[in-house]
Amino acid sequence: MQTVMIVGAGKGGTAIYKIIKETAVLDVKAMVDINPAAPGLKLAKENGISVGANWRDFLDPGIDIIIEVTGDEQVFVEIREARSKDTVLIPGSVAYLIAKLLEEKEELISKFRNETYKLDLIFNSTDDGMIVINNHAEITVFNRSAERMTGIKRDEAIGKKINEVIADSQLPRVLETRRAESNQEMVLENGLKIITTRIPMLGEDHELMGAFSVFKDITEVVSLAEEITDLKEIHTMLQAIIQSSEEAISVVDEHGKGILINPAYTRLTGLEEEEVIGQPATADISEGESVHMKVLQTRRAMRGVAMRVGPKRKDVVVNVAPVIVNGKLKGSVGVIHDVSEIQSLNRELNRARQIIRTLEAKYSFEDIIGTSEEMTIAIEQAKLGAKTPATVLLRGESGTGKELFAHAIHNASDRKYNKFIRVNCAALSESLLESELFGYEEGAFSGAKRGGKRGLFEEADKGSIFLDEIGELTANTQAKLLRVLQEHEITRVGGTKPIHIDVRIIAATNVNLEKGIANGTFREDLYYRLNRMPIHIPPLRRRKGDIPMLCSRLIQKINQEYGRNVEGVTGEAIRKLMAYDWPGNVRELDNILGRAIIFMSYNETEIEERHIPELVSSSTQTVNKELPETVQDKSLSQLVEQYEAKIIRQMLQKLDGNKTLTAKSLGLSVRNLYYKLEKYNIANDGMQ
Repeated sequence: MQTVMIVGAGKGGTAIYKIIKETAVLDVKAMVDINPAAPGLKLAKENGISVGANWRDFLDPGIDIIIEVTGDEQVFVEIREARSKDTVLIPGSVAYLIAKLLEEKEELISKFRNETYKLDLIFNSTDDGMIVINNHAEITVFNRSAERMTGIKRDEAIGKKINEVIADSQLPRVLETRRAESNQEMVLENGLKIITTRIPMLGEDHELMGAFSVFKDITEVVSLAEEITDLKEIHTMLQAIIQSSEEAISVVDEHGKGILINPAYTRLTGLEEEEVIGQPATADISEGESVHMKVLQTRRAMRGVAMRVGPKRKDVVVNVAPVIVNGKLKGSVGVIHDVSEIQSLNRELNRARQIIRTLEAKYSFEDIIGTSEEMTIAIEQAKLGAKTPATVLLRGESGTGKELFAHAIHNASDRKYNKFIRVNCAALSESLLESELFGYEEGAFSGAKRGGKRGLFEEADKGSIFLDEIGELTANTQAKLLRVLQEHEITRVGGTKPIHIDVRIIAATNVNLEKGIANGTFREDLYYRLNRMPIHIPPLRRRKGDIPMLCSRLIQKINQEYGRNVEGVTGEAIRKLMAYDWPGNVRELDNILGRAIIFMSYNETEIEERHIPELVSSSTQTVNKELPETVQDKSLSQLVEQYEAKIIRQMLQKLDGNKTLTAKSLGLSVRNLYYKLEKYNIANDGMQ
C-alpha cells in the first residue's frame, strides 16, 4: 500500500484524510499544518498518525505521494522542488477528485455485492425450484430448491448446457420460440413429478437474454388440496368446541374485523352476533382501547387488560393472543373474564400471601443442626417445652439460632395449625411497639385508624408469639406484658375493656436479664414469669464439631439463593473454619460461606481454603514458641479478653465499684458493662 503525506489540515485536508481512511487504499503517514489548532491535526493525532508544522520534517523516500491542500502556490512550488523523483505531488483539488472516485467505486462495489446477496437470498429462500439459462442455453442460476428436487448439486450445474444437466428440459425451446409456457407437467429423471412454468427473458430492445424456469413438486399441491379438505372438518370441530365453551371468546381476522363469538360472549357482554361479526374490533368496547388491535400491531399476547364492554358497560378483564400460521398473522383470539371473579380471587390471594408472610413458622427441629452435647440438651429441652403451654425463654449470643428454635417449638406444639407472629422488640419505638402489640381503639391518638386496630397479641390468639430481644422492652411495656402472662388478657391503647387471649409466648434475649434486674432496667416479677423454662443455646465456638454439618446445610441454602451448584467444602477449608472462634456464631459462618461462594468461579464445585477470607486463628504453635509462658496455648481473642477483664477490674477498684462511672470512663454502655462482668465472671467484691 502506498504511503501519503497530507500538507494542509484545514477543511479540505481533513475531508481528503477522511475519504482516504474510509476507502483504505492509501496509508497516511503524516499530516502537516502551520496552524497547531487545525482540525485535521487533532483527528490524525487521535488515529495515531504523525503530525507537525513543517512538511520538510517528514519528507523522505518512504513517502510515495504528497497531497498539497494549503492553497498556497509557493508551498506547492517548494514541495515540488524538494521532493524526490519517485514521490508524486498531487494538488488538493486533484487528490479530492481521485479520492471521491475511489469512494464512489467502493460504494458501487458494495451496492453490487448487496444486490447480489439479496438476489441469492431470494432465490435460495423460496420453496420453488428456479433455473436460469443465458441465450447460449448455459445455466447461470440453480437454487437450493432445484438442487433438492433434481438431486444435482449447484456446482455441478452452473456453466453447463441445460440439456446436459436435465436431458428433457424444454427451456431451449423457449429460447427459440420466445413464448412463455405455464403450468407444464414434467417428470424428472429421478421420478419426481413437477409443475413448471418457463418464461423467456427479453431486454429493453427485445433482445433475447435467456430464459428461466420455476417449478414445484406436484405432491405438495396434492397435499395442499387434502389439507384444504381437512381444514373444513377442523373448522367445524373448532366451531363446536368454541360454541360449547363456558369462557367468553371473540375472534377477529388480521384486519381487526370480528369473525366469531360464542354464546358465553353474548351472555357476558349483552352483544349479539350481528353487532360484532364483520364489525371493527372496537364495536364491543364502551370504555378502553381495543386489545385485539394492539395485539395485531405488536404480534404479542396481552393479558389482564381491564376495560368495559357492551351496552351495560360490563367490567371485564381481557386476555388476547395472536393467531400466527407459518409465520403469517391470521388474526387474534380473546378470552373475556368477569372482573368480579378476578377481584374475588385477588382478595383470596392477598389474604393467603399475608398469612404466609406474617403467620407462618418456617422451620422445624429437623432444620436445627447439632450433635454436640450442649446443643443436644438445648434441642431436647425445646422439644419438651413444645409439648407444654409454658412460656419459653431462649438465651444465647447473637447469631446462635434463637429464632430457629422459636419456629421449631411452635411447629412441634399443638398450636402449629394456628398463627405464629414474630416481633423484634428492639426494632420499634416504645409508642409504636405498644400499639403494635396491644392494638388501639379509634381516636386513641392522632392518625389512629377508624374503628381501631387489633394488636399482634390478638392476631396470635390460639397461636404463638415470638418476642425477640425481650430485654429491650421499656418499663411501661414490661408491665403490660406481665399482665398478659398473669391474667391472659390485654387492653388496647386508649381502651378500658380487657380482651381475653390464649397466646403462647416464646421470648429470646442475648443480654443478661439478671444484670438488668440489678440495674433496675428489667422487672424482677416479669423475669420470673418469663424464666419458667429457660433454654441456653450454646455459641458456635463451644460446638465446633457441628461446623461440617452446618456448612453442608448452609451451602444448600446459599446455592438456592445465588443459583449456584457448590457441592461442599474441602478438608483444608474445614480445618481453617474449625480453627476460628466465631464470635458472630452461625450467622457469621453463613456470611463467610456466602462470600466464598460469590467469589468462586462457576466451574468450581468445592470451597477451598483460598476461597475463605483470612480469619483470626485460635492458636498458632509457631508464635507460642516466641511468647512468654503466661500466654502460651492461648488464642489472640483469649489474650484480648484477658487484658480487657484486667482493665475492667482495675477501673472498678479505682472508682470504688461504681459501675455507672466505670462504664462511662471505659466508653461502654451500662448494659454492655454488665454483660462483660458476667462474661469474665468479675465479682462485685463488695463494691456498690
